[in-house]
Formats: sequence, structure tokens, C-alpha cells
Amino acid sequence: MIEELSRYITEDLINDPDFGTLETDEDLLGSGLLDSLGMMRLVGFIENNYGIKVPTEDLTMENFMSVETIEKYVNSKK
Repeated sequence: MIEELSRYITEDLINDPDFGTLETDEDLLGSGLLDSLGMMRLVGFIENNYGIKVPTEDLTMENFMSVETIEKYVNSKK
């Protein structure tokens, strides 16, 4: 799941050939890598690919700060 999330974020959301590698603990929101539109696209990806529903109240820094926290969140909802 980590690799799939990282690939989606890097290739579809960041989409910058000069970006390099996304660290699994990199702050996606605080660093500006993801904006609100990117966050909504990411939620759609998660819901479609992992079969979970992400309620609005779960859209927190704690759950979506990094690829690692996203993986933990998704696993907790399965």
C-alpha cells in the first residue's frame, strides 16, 4: 500500500518530473505538496482502491499528514 500511495501522490498529484522521491514520513500538507484539491483527489483514490469511506471528520492532519499516517488510517478502517 505504501508504494501504491506514494506512486499515486508523486505521479498524479504532484506531477513534477523534478520532484524526486517522496519519503514515507514527509509532511504532505505542511510542505504544500498537497492542496485541498489534491487532498480530495487522494480521498477519492483511497475510497476507490481500498473500499473504505472517508468521512469529512476524518480529514485531519493526524490521518493524512504523510504516506505512513495515511496507510495507518486506511488499515484502521478495513
